[in-house]
Amino acid sequence: MRPYDAFLLLSFGGPEKREDVIPFLENVTRGRNIPRERLAEVGEHYYLFGGVSPINQQCRDLIAALRTRFEAESAEPLLRLPIYWGNRNWQPYIEDTVARMAKDGVRRVIALATSAFSSYSSHRQYLEDIDRARRAYGPEAPEIDLIRPYFDHPGFIDSFVDTTRTALAELPPDLRTQARLLYSAHSIPVTMAQLSGDPAIDYGSEGAYVAQLSEVARLVTERLAAAQGYELPYELVYQSRSGPPSQPWLEPDINDRLRELAAEGVTAVVVVPHGFVSDHMEVKFDLDVEASQTARDLGIAMTRARCPGTHPAFVAMVGELVAERTRGDPPAGLSRHTSRVHVCPPDCCRKNQPQAAT
Repeated sequence: MRPYDAFLLLSFGGPEKREDVIPFLENVTRGRNIPRERLAEVGEHYYLFGGVSPINQQCRDLIAALRTRFEAESAEPLLRLPIYWGNRNWQPYIEDTVARMAKDGVRRVIALATSAFSSYSSHRQYLEDIDRARRAYGPEAPEIDLIRPYFDHPGFIDSFVDTTRTALAELPPDLRTQARLLYSAHSIPVTMAQLSGDPAIDYGSEGAYVAQLSEVARLVTERLAAAQGYELPYELVYQSRSGPPSQPWLEPDINDRLRELAAEGVTAVVVVPHGFVSDHMEVKFDLDVEASQTARDLGIAMTRARCPGTHPAFVAMVGELVAERTRGDPPAGLSRHTSRVHVCPPDCCRKNQPQAAT
């Protein structure tokens, strides 16, 4: 059994007022030579919501739910951990959180990133964030172990089954049995996708990211179909592309696919943002504003499943992942692509292209 002194929630971060928006976007795109006008264009997405990204409050809500679970009388002693929070791109920065933990006397930390999948930007970069923050503090920085990708953990899958069932019920009754499920995730460069994952696992030519997304879509759809009593067609789509047109990224884009489906006679879709843990800006703008408008223009009825957020199954999953890592139990998962090890190998999810903003 490996004891830990604290739990750390790692996330992307986001602005919390209008004045934060451009500095935040500069942090996200540092070193990528993004034109100022492009930052201003993306900034308009945030201004629609008062300059406030939902992600920070969603982290606070998750922390509150985890504290309730960790501090419950029935909780195992290994779950009774103080909780810290650090972001990659905005306050509270991970460097500041590592310094605070060190000053609080924390020596060993178990960390969870708000990203369930394997890729450079969704997993490997969080390992780099941890290393950078520890180096910045020095040799007295606490040791930090990052929990493995948890895309096929039952708690992650079951939370999406529940929210997708709710979204399906929001469609008119005569459209539910013919609705198409569109599972949406952040697009990333094709080469980054191909290099994602543990080299010891055979994910096929597309890499771990696409294979894992496909498995989640299959698992959720199968469980949903069993509950509903009828089959539903489903497919993968992508969103939030941020690279130059000359660089191949994962496709199809959800808006392009909606246009194709309309031409095929599809009249209803349920969008399931299974590539995300919470309803942050890419979900609120790219799906609830942009894709929703595309669907309306095409005459397609569209509803959206909520992300796990603070769903009880997801909160319980975090506790189970902490216990799993603490005890050294075999990683639990529902697919053949479940991580075999708790610690990613050095050549896992190598960087080959500039990372996507998530």
